Amino acid sequence: MLRIVACVSGGGTNLQAIIDGVKNKTITDVEIVRVISNNKNAYALERARQNSIDAVCVSPKDYEDRNSFNEALLHTIEEATPDLIVLAGFLVVLPEAMIKAYANRIINVHPSLIPAFCGTGYYGLKVHEGVLSRGVKITGATVHFVDEGTDTGPIILQKAVSVEDDDTAASLQKRVMEEAEWVILPEAIRMIAQGKIKIKEGKCRRIEG
Repeated sequence: MLRIVACVSGGGTNLQAIIDGVKNKTITDVEIVRVISNNKNAYALERARQNSIDAVCVSPKDYEDRNSFNEALLHTIEEATPDLIVLAGFLVVLPEAMIKAYANRIINVHPSLIPAFCGTGYYGLKVHEGVLSRGVKITGATVHFVDEGTDTGPIILQKAVSVEDDDTAASLQKRVMEEAEWVILPEAIRMIAQGKIKIKEGKCRRIEG
């Protein structure tokens, strides 16, 4: 059984996609053991409670400095003894100690086709605003392992989404979530739980059979 800690900052729609996948058994051998948010008002915490999942807020506002917050975040994760940490819309820069402690055991979903529209400054609606500003015709989402860089870890899955002429950043964000993020994040977790992914020479390879 793969033990998952999900880290979320907002509403938790990607978290809900994982919860639904576990419930309907499209994701098997997985247990969500804890949901952590840096925002005490995040609806993701309520989603967790409604599904009898341990929900914890670790807010930087409650600590004297960033180091204290980082230590508390890492401790809260370690308490849950996860096999995999899922960043499902977590708007926090991870402490280096956490990335090292959970090397190749942290995954993130990003709302673009990496390496396009990613890296520092590209998060939330800013990604989709960038897509529309550039006039690209295809965008999408990416699930990747987390390393010390920003959106630079090995890519697990990607799914493309068409950009429509009348799109706004909000409408594009909604479609990317519905058509890509909510599809490939649960699928990536399923593949990891079943041992279908390995990292070789900095790239993800799918294990067949």
